[in-house]
Amino acid sequence: MINKLRRKFIAIAMCSMVLVLGCIVAAMNIMNYWNVNEDADRTLNIISDNGGVFPKDFSDQGNMQGQKPDDLQKKKPPVEMSPEAPFETRYFTVEIDSTGNVSSVNTGKIAAVSDSDAKTMAENLYSKNKTNGFINNYKYRLIDTQSGKMYIFLDCNQRLQTFYSFLITSVVVSFGGIVLVFLLVLIFSKLAVKPVAESYQKQKRFITDASHEIKTPLTIIDANTEVLNMEYGENEWLKSTSNQVKRLTKFTERLVFLSRMDEEREVLQKTDFSISDAVYEATKPFKAMAKSQNKTLNISVQPNVSYYGDESSIIQLVSLLLENAMKYSDDEGTVSLKFCTNGKNKVLSVKNTVEEIQKGRLDMLFDRFYRTDKSRNSQTGGFGIGLSVAKAIVNAHKGKITAVSTDGKSIEITAVL
Repeated sequence: MINKLRRKFIAIAMCSMVLVLGCIVAAMNIMNYWNVNEDADRTLNIISDNGGVFPKDFSDQGNMQGQKPDDLQKKKPPVEMSPEAPFETRYFTVEIDSTGNVSSVNTGKIAAVSDSDAKTMAENLYSKNKTNGFINNYKYRLIDTQSGKMYIFLDCNQRLQTFYSFLITSVVVSFGGIVLVFLLVLIFSKLAVKPVAESYQKQKRFITDASHEIKTPLTIIDANTEVLNMEYGENEWLKSTSNQVKRLTKFTERLVFLSRMDEEREVLQKTDFSISDAVYEATKPFKAMAKSQNKTLNISVQPNVSYYGDESSIIQLVSLLLENAMKYSDDEGTVSLKFCTNGKNKVLSVKNTVEEIQKGRLDMLFDRFYRTDKSRNSQTGGFGIGLSVAKAIVNAHKGKITAVSTDGKSIEITAVL
């Protein structure tokens, strides 16, 4: 149990770490990519506003694109941009006339793209009605001109390489950080659960020691009761004492069993056996019990099913579920046991009618000492640990057990082995 608690602690810590770090890395890279787009859009705005050229100096703007100086000098580069921006910016333009044909190509500001490549890219985008976006490492925009339209392609290779480099670095560093944190959590988790482990060990030792201490006086009381029965004859007081001794003996045995199961070592003797026969044999004592209590017991067991497990524990599981169903079913109620296979799984379900219970999942019934109706404790004579033992048996066989009420008038407990 302590190892399971430690694993849960490590899992929760690492999931929290991965979630927080993942959100931080994702937010940083999203913002970084957004800045790349914003920076590219800002540059494209400048080129668009200046007729397809990036202004660098008023004196030689008239030599660009063969356009008039008066047209190019209408807008100035933003003051916040670096003076080196006109020399660092790589772009090319492709003009398309009103008929949809390429009329001119300008690749004077980029060396990596030829005129034919630029023309092909523009024709491809224009045929698909693309107006803006990315193609390869170029961000493009389609603008209107006096003679038709113009595609402006901005080289974002350097910006994107910086983004990808940051993305890879952040992921690698984050992964390394997660591994480092995992190692630290793995080391210090022992210290974190140490107080719980010590407390739990003391609790288990107390249960085991107390159970063994109780067994001795119970044995003596039971023996003395038998002697008194033989000497004075059976009476209601001796019978009551004998019943209480049996109750406490069963209770201590179940406490010891739970304590052993919690030690997380193999306490079951697993072999191949006929689980169908085991289930059917476990139901026999309850037939007379059901008849004496005027209750209906329906049994359906699929024959010839074998299973690898602890036969005595499976018999105990069936007995516990039927005992619980008989004990808490309503007067003249119905108890149904069904055992069958479902694929590779073996399914054991016990259903009993009740006077009233909440609908839905009732997995709290497997909590130790949980009672649905505390006012009936004296009538039922239970301790509230029978279903806890049943759950421990199912868990030891790597199975799953659930309790559910679909109508508020019955409870069905299903164990999948």
